[in-house]
Amino acid sequence: MSDITQAVPFSEFLKKNLNISSAPYEAILHYGYALLAIAGADGEVSEAELNWLLNHQRTVGAPEEIIEQYKTFDYKSADLENLLTKITVDVSTWSKSRTLLYHAIQMSRADGDYSIEEQKAVKKAAKLLKVEDDIALALSRLVDTEEAVTALRKALLQTEVLT
Repeated sequence: MSDITQAVPFSEFLKKNLNISSAPYEAILHYGYALLAIAGADGEVSEAELNWLLNHQRTVGAPEEIIEQYKTFDYKSADLENLLTKITVDVSTWSKSRTLLYHAIQMSRADGDYSIEEQKAVKKAAKLLKVEDDIALALSRLVDTEEAVTALRKALLQTEVLT
C-alpha cells in the first residue's frame, strides 16, 4: 500500500474542471468510500453505480491500487461521518463538500434509480458537511440539467433516435 499521506497527482481533466492538481492518497481513497456508502444506502451498489465510480476515478487519475480497493469495500457497515473526516485537501478554491455531494448524486443516479434511501444519505452527508439545503437542492438540479443536456446532445447528433 502506498503512503497514505503521499500526494497523488490528478489528471488534466481534474486540473481543468476543478483546478486541483493533487490530493493525499488517503483523501482519494476515502472520497470513493464515502461515495460507495451513499450510493449503497439502499442496500446495494449496483453494477452501474460501481462502474460510474471506477470510471470517474480513473478519469481524475486515481491510482489503480485505490480503484481495486473500492471493489471490495464493505459499504454496508461504513461509518459515513468517519469517512468524511478523512477527506482532506489543501485547496482553498475547492469545496470538497459540494463536490462530494455532486458526485454522490451522479453515482446514485447512474443506475436510473435514485432511491429514497440514497436521497436520505445525500441529505445526511450534506448535513455532516455543513452544506446548506438550497445548495444541496441546486446540486441535484444541476445533475438533472446535465442529464437533460446529454440527452439533447445525443438527439441533435443523431446518436439517439426516437423509437
